[in-house]
Amino acid sequence: MSFTRRHILQMPAAASMAAAANDRIQIGVIGTGARSQELMQALLRHPTAQIVGAVDAYKGRIERTKERAGNSVRVFPTYKELLAEKSIDAVVVATPDHWHKSMVMEALQAGKDIYCEKPLTYRSSEGMEIVEAARQAKRIVQVGSQGVSSETTKKARDLIRAGKLGRVTMIRAAYNRNTASGAWIYPIPPDASPTTVNWEQFLGPAPKRPFSLERFFRWRCYQEYSGGIATDLFVHLCTTIHFLMDAKAPSSVMAMGQLYRWTKTRDVPDTLNAVLEYPEGFTVNLSSTFNNQFSADSSFQVLGTEGTILLGDGMTQVSETAVEDNRWIVESWPSRLEAAYYKDPKVIAAELPQLRKPGLKTSSEQFRNEGADSTWAHLGVWLEAIRSRKSPYEDALAGHRAAACAHMVNRSVKEKRIIEWDYQREDMKG
Repeated sequence: MSFTRRHILQMPAAASMAAAANDRIQIGVIGTGARSQELMQALLRHPTAQIVGAVDAYKGRIERTKERAGNSVRVFPTYKELLAEKSIDAVVVATPDHWHKSMVMEALQAGKDIYCEKPLTYRSSEGMEIVEAARQAKRIVQVGSQGVSSETTKKARDLIRAGKLGRVTMIRAAYNRNTASGAWIYPIPPDASPTTVNWEQFLGPAPKRPFSLERFFRWRCYQEYSGGIATDLFVHLCTTIHFLMDAKAPSSVMAMGQLYRWTKTRDVPDTLNAVLEYPEGFTVNLSSTFNNQFSADSSFQVLGTEGTILLGDGMTQVSETAVEDNRWIVESWPSRLEAAYYKDPKVIAAELPQLRKPGLKTSSEQFRNEGADSTWAHLGVWLEAIRSRKSPYEDALAGHRAAACAHMVNRSVKEKRIIEWDYQREDMKG
């Protein structure tokens, strides 16, 4: 008696364990660009996964996919034909943002589990449609902000939960770049032409425009396919912030952005600043510029009343060593009152550390990731969720909320006003 992979994945865990151990999850990849190639390289290192199908609007990417994953990978003319293939269990959606909702919804209808690169949505209003569709289909949806699967991020969350930072009231997070490539002006393959690039397949639901290699290969620069810095970079930051702080979404957002330098290559800002206020009791400052890449100490700072966490190349916890010093105030009092003030044991303990008994205090601890990177780990979380049928942390709802932060930022920039969140509707107000 034979079983398909779909049957194996739907069987109770105990009954299917032996069968599943010898059966790999069959994966189709929709969109095989630069980030997708990184995902495929990571998937190839997972023994429980096998890449069996791919589709892309540029022939050169398909050629590289077969070089990486093997000539046995089946090339599909369209994503709809890939989704119709019954032997494919799960799909990776790594296309431009404007395609995400359509492809994810159709993948759910086809009974596939999904790994969707961030942002999950092109518009905030799409998010709850995807969440509800995933619930009804009982499929696994994981969004690709891989930072939440890194060991340092998980350690930071543990420290915050344990109260090592005291009360966290502010988070500062930034992504800065100062290169053309960092500003998404990627090199265009020399063989790219109307012969090798399927322009209509790329456009899909976007407005019709004349053939453009710049728009095809540098799509993040254009509002018709992307939300720019906010959806490409701020989504990563907000996903991590929500994970660290057990937060849902900001109650209000105020942002400003301008296009200063790369004026001939895009219609999205190259400099963006935003303030996000959370009902959990903290504020977030997000910033990004494509005109300077300097970052002092760390570009991600979690600031608490008793300590700080710096996330960057690893993670550092720093204890807060603030000492009260009221001398300049007290010295304006009559001397008799000053003398009495400094005889108070509470004042001595708070303001005269030099009088304390000698001892040792841990001022900081450093942690660094070892082994496989967070992309490999994040895909591993997805593959395990497919087998266990247990939703991962960064499911459709978490992905929607993180993407919504970016949409709120962009709307605030455009409308020059504070944007508020409706927690009942799980969408922006107004």
